Amino acid sequence: MGKTRLRILYGEGNDETLKAQAAGIEKAGHTVQQAVGRKGVEEAIRKSAFDLVILGATLTRNDRHHLPYMVKKASAETSVLVMHADGSRHPYVDACTDTGASLETVLTRIEGMKIAGMMPAAAAAGAGK
Repeated sequence: MGKTRLRILYGEGNDETLKAQAAGIEKAGHTVQQAVGRKGVEEAIRKSAFDLVILGATLTRNDRHHLPYMVKKASAETSVLVMHADGSRHPYVDACTDTGASLETVLTRIEGMKIAGMMPAAAAAGAGK
């Protein structure tokens, strides 16, 4: 049936960047809740469940390092994508993109992730041969 629609929390430190990038992610077919800054992200993960949390490049380096712990503490099943990072050494980061990665690169990375919200659809697609 095509792509799975994910519930995504997208956090950035800059409101303009957040709005522009979130629109592109929504256009790709996902539901996006926007959050500005560390407090915005932390408040959102306390109130709602998400398939994926994207931590954007305009968050501080400290926020991009701290928030994956907070996301996994709220829900171990939630996937975390950190933009503008070397997340390969961070145990709570499921995927990352390099500095300056395009929105297209981010969307491709999301498609390649094993996100809990996508698994039932993938399993059903495989079983329906």
